[in-house]
Amino acid sequence: MEESSPIALRRVAPDTEGLLAFAPVPGFGVLAVNAYLIRAAQPVLVDTGLIALREPFMERLREAIPLSDLAWLYLTHVDPDHIGSIAQVLAEAPNARVITTYVGMAKMNLHGLPIDRVYLLNPGQRIDVGDRQLLAVRPPTFDAPETTAAYDTKTGNLFSADCYGALLGEPAPAAEDVPAEALREGLRTWTTVDAPWLPMVDGVKFAASLDTFRRLEPKVVLSAHLPPATGMMDALSEYLTATLSAPAFVGPDQAAPERAMAAGGQQ
Repeated sequence: MEESSPIALRRVAPDTEGLLAFAPVPGFGVLAVNAYLIRAAQPVLVDTGLIALREPFMERLREAIPLSDLAWLYLTHVDPDHIGSIAQVLAEAPNARVITTYVGMAKMNLHGLPIDRVYLLNPGQRIDVGDRQLLAVRPPTFDAPETTAAYDTKTGNLFSADCYGALLGEPAPAAEDVPAEALREGLRTWTTVDAPWLPMVDGVKFAASLDTFRRLEPKVVLSAHLPPATGMMDALSEYLTATLSAPAFVGPDQAAPERAMAAGGQQ
């Protein structure tokens, strides 16, 4: 891998490689934007990253696997930071089918996704990918109605979509390397941005939703927006639960960019 590439390709868990990137979020630090390749008998790519990083993403993906061998593309949801390279992946991986929900398919039809390349999988359902199954799970936090996380029944890896994402002060190779308070605060900030509806949720029902994740006892949490997290399910769930009582996120208003532009003009 070239050191200058914005995409890191490395093993992050058993049978799983990450295509890992960090995007700057001015005023807040950086946000991980990750996709993952599951080395199943029928290989699975989970999400396709940012459109702005399409070229290096495809370079790293081609290094990882002959795209003619890719069998499945699991879309956790169809936000732009998860489908940035989908057109290129489907063009170069003619045998790959897209795993999504009905709502996800409806959204992707706006991008010209052929229906014969779609496999619909609802929360609670499983798909066999040769030597294991992927269980679709509704995550406790999300920002799109079609969102499903994926649990690998062979390895115990949990691909949690946006859930457990965190805004960080700087890039880190693993969530365990982030100081606990920084991780707690970063997760709180990200979650209040990504799931602004969370304060309206009944605490008991939220706990039940979170228990759906916890009962899986995932060994590694692989979020789209957090460095890989090994053995941290309890801590991450504690931080997420605390977000229920966090104040709502209020972003900068128009005065902020005007001040920044004025300051830049004086330099």
